[in-house]
Amino acid sequence: MAAVIFPGMGYHTDKPLLYYGKKLAKQHGYEIIEVSYRDLKKEPNKLEAAFQSALAQTEELLGGKGLQEYGELLFISKSIGTVVASAYAEKYSLFPRHILYTPVEETFSFVPTRGIAFHGTADPMADTEMIRKACLECYIPLFITKCGNHSLETGEALQDLKILRTVMEQTERYIETGEAAGFM
Repeated sequence: MAAVIFPGMGYHTDKPLLYYGKKLAKQHGYEIIEVSYRDLKKEPNKLEAAFQSALAQTEELLGGKGLQEYGELLFISKSIGTVVASAYAEKYSLFPRHILYTPVEETFSFVPTRGIAFHGTADPMADTEMIRKACLECYIPLFITKCGNHSLETGEALQDLKILRTVMEQTERYIETGEAAGFM
């Protein structure tokens, strides 16, 4: 079993959602494989170029890993990493379970096959109704954090910790069972 961690731009694997998601996967026996990107720039209207660069770097890193040999695959991703994870899975005919933290709209152009998604209604990177519709079409349970930004945070520290705990409880349930419990 392997869990591949796909970060966002500026949201590395040591940030809360990916750090604890990765820790939960490890606790459940997954070998952790971390993807990292070099020189991605957060520039308006440059998402496609950043995606292409991130995908190429992912292929360079994972190309020789033989992910099919792991049997069970779990892709844990954040933001642009959700697009990279979905595109990589489609390109290499992989069927991982996806944990999609704050997916962007482009994620669903590659139709993740199985998964769970988390989105905040104050996320400026993705339209809530579009994410809701895409998840419904892909049969991916969507957990919505009211007033949550692109990191599922509200700006209130104790509230953010409660949100993080809830997200990690849902993440653990999904890792254990492949199922989601209700909607947030």
